[in-house]
Parts: sequence; structure tokens; C-alpha cells
Amino acid sequence: MISLHMRVLLALIYAACASMSRAQAQDFYRGKQINFVVAADAGNSYDFFARMMARYLPRYIPGEPHVIVQNMPGAGGLRAANWLYNAAPRDGLVIGMINNTLAFDPLFGNKQAQFDAVKFNWLGTPSQESAMLVVWHSVPVDTIEAAKNRELILSATGNGSTPAFFARVLAAIFDLRIRIIPGYKSQRDSFLAMERGENDGNASPFWTALMSETPTWVTEKKIKLLVYYGRRDAEIPARHVLDIVSDPEKRAIMGVAQAGLVMGRPVLAPPGTDAAKAALLRKAFDAVFLDKEYLAECALARLNCSQPSSGAAMLDFVRKTYDSPRGAVEKITEIYMEGQRG
Repeated sequence: MISLHMRVLLALIYAACASMSRAQAQDFYRGKQINFVVAADAGNSYDFFARMMARYLPRYIPGEPHVIVQNMPGAGGLRAANWLYNAAPRDGLVIGMINNTLAFDPLFGNKQAQFDAVKFNWLGTPSQESAMLVVWHSVPVDTIEAAKNRELILSATGNGSTPAFFARVLAAIFDLRIRIIPGYKSQRDSFLAMERGENDGNASPFWTALMSETPTWVTEKKIKLLVYYGRRDAEIPARHVLDIVSDPEKRAIMGVAQAGLVMGRPVLAPPGTDAAKAALLRKAFDAVFLDKEYLAECALARLNCSQPSSGAAMLDFVRKTYDSPRGAVEKITEIYMEGQRG
């Protein structure tokens, strides 16, 4: 048995080492460059968020390192996520922003997702997202209930993309007949096609992105919002999925499906990053999320930055989602794998 004297000595040694590690981490960033890898093309809403945060982050990191955004699109974001987990340097000079659903790809059985989401160093997210099922104003469907009586033709970038995934989820939840038209280069392209009448709508645009990029579509009623999901937002002129669905199994399925939206625009550091550097980065992001100039820029860009989440809260949420009811996970896995096979 360790004596009281020895326990006190060990505690003092641990505290001294931790203090030294924090001091070294603070000195480490002076004159350095942090590479901020984004799993999306330039101009994408993820890219916009990353570049905005990169301007404010140096204020809150001792030594004020430069933060450079690097785009790494590909495979629906998996290219960047796999690189960040398996190949990125663990020196505290690499961080990343991945697509919000990617943390749960291993849960859904995607063998191309070569990472353990729990082992990432989650640093925070600037927002939690709400997404919705929208159709163009000329489509003769006004409610989600009416949608059951007509096939909806919805756009997607690919069969395994987020819009296609949520189209299948909503079809399962509401017993809808949905035909997915994949192959659009981007959501912007799919929206242009919607305006031309080539498709009826889309199952997963973010509310924040919609209000930033095409705010008049809502005010001028060019689109109809049939239902929304993810973060609850009183400003959205539509009903939330969980306010409509009462069946416990379907509610559990939707809970797992929308988990990615709670992740918002997740920022992380590779596993194995020094604990003191990861803690410093988490603290810096927490400070950015409260920065008045940053929040003013969010408002100017019509982005909702009012519900950020800390890295610790994100890790807790990831763990809880991986412990979701087995039946709900199996159903979402079935829907997810349908897209991968397609």
C-alpha cells in the first residue's frame, strides 16, 4: 500500500509535470503555422466557417500562430477524416473540420471510414444545425402529410450523399415515395435544377446555409418547408420531425439519423495529439465562439453561431450516440448501406 507521504509526493510530481506541459504548449506555438484541413471544396459553407474561425483563432493561442485553411474534399469528406486519423502529424499543428455525419459512419457500417470517432480530439463546433425537406413552390405538395400522396423527386450529389441519406430516412419515417436523382456536382447545382423544374426539391439543406445563401427563397415563398429536423429553432417556419412522429421506434431512428446535425461543423485534432496542446486548442475555440467581433461577422453573414458546443460535450455526445438502441442503429445502417450500394 502506498503511504500518504508517497501519494502526496506523486501528486506534486504530476502537478509539476502538467504545469510544465502547459507552459511548453504555450511556448510551442510562437512563430508556428497551424494547418486547418477542411473536408470540403472552397466556397462550401464548411469552408466559410473554417476561414472565419481561422481569422480569430490566433487571438486566443499563446504565440499567435498563423492558421492556414487547406481544402481536402473527396469521398464525401472521408478522404480528410481518414487522413486526419491515420496520417496527419500529431504535433498540435494540424486540426480539421469534417462533415458532421462522418463521426457516425463507422457506427453505420461504412468500411471506408477507417477511424474510431471516440479517439479523435474533439475541439468544438461553432453551431448545431437544423436541416429540412424543401420543395419548390410549384410542386403541388404543401405538407408532409400531403407528400404521402405524391412521389417526390429529390436531388443529391450521390447515392451515398447526405441529401440521399436523409431522403431515405424521411421516406422511412413518414412512409413517403421518394425518387432520388443523384449526380449533381454540388447543392448549388441541385438548387438551380430545382428552379428549372428538373427535380422537386432537396431533403437536407441546412437552415443557416439557406438563410445565408438564398434568404429570399423563404421570405418570398419560393420554396415550401415541409418538415425540419436536428437542432430546434423557433425561427424556422415548419414543424420539427419529433413534434409529428409519436411512434417510439421511429423517434429513436430519427434520433440516431439526426445526430450529425448536433455535431454542427465539428472541429478536431488527430488522435495522439499532446493532451496539453489539445486542451489549449479547445480553450481557444471556446473563446472564439464568444468573441464579439466573430459573432458580429456571423450575424452579418446570416449564420447562426449562437449554439456552439465544446469539445468535451461533443465527445460525450459521440459516446452516447454509439450507445443508441440497437434496433434504431440497425435501421439507420440499412438505410445508409442502401446508399453505399447504389
